[in-house]
Amino acid sequence: MGETTGGPVAEDVRRRILAMLAQGTLIPGARLGTERDMAEMFSVSRSTLRSALLPLSRAGILERRTGRGGGTFIRADVVERHAAESAGLPALLAESGHASATRVVGAERRPATPIEARALEITDGAEVFAVRRIRLADGAPLSVDLACFPVELVPGLLEHPLDGSLYELLRTRYGLVATRTTEIIEVGAASGSEAGWLEIGVRRPLLAITRLSRDDSGTPFEYSFDLFRSDRVRLISTSGVSREVRGT
Repeated sequence: MGETTGGPVAEDVRRRILAMLAQGTLIPGARLGTERDMAEMFSVSRSTLRSALLPLSRAGILERRTGRGGGTFIRADVVERHAAESAGLPALLAESGHASATRVVGAERRPATPIEARALEITDGAEVFAVRRIRLADGAPLSVDLACFPVELVPGLLEHPLDGSLYELLRTRYGLVATRTTEIIEVGAASGSEAGWLEIGVRRPLLAITRLSRDDSGTPFEYSFDLFRSDRVRLISTSGVSREVRGT
């Protein structure tokens, strides 16, 4: 019989582990211990414990190490990102102690798609600058992003370096600051091109975030679609954030 995710007892153990992570009792890199240790800690059988840990391992939250000093650990290379995060990803990674890099894989001026035009509140056929970039954390791909900006709001955007923080560029060059950010969060699967960019298998799960940013006058100036590796990012949601969560 294969491993299962268990029943209510296993689910309770999972919730307790996630609560310890949220409260800071467990931190990235922390060792949970051996199966025997954890079974005693949570007062469950070892089979129930394995069922509890399986989904957390599949989600990339836990990793198992063998040999002397082995056991189950909290993944140390998982990046935490707040929903509707207004800071740029490089700043977020730096604050978390991760080395960051950006690789531009495409930048063009083109007519907006109907979805982009509707989101950015521009006329059909109005032009946007579309920038696609791969974001790396600690040398490994974390996400691939496609960001679109109305040409009339950011003239000459493609003449500037695009491998740094676009939010900083928008602020200093165009005076655009996101005062309201709305995100739609979904779960998807990697296509062939996305898998290649992110160095994962085809149809591996991805965290897909569609974001619309507005300035202090309420004018939308950024519409983007970010795909994060689900094994390398943990999304944190707090109250007071405008967001919509969907599952696919």
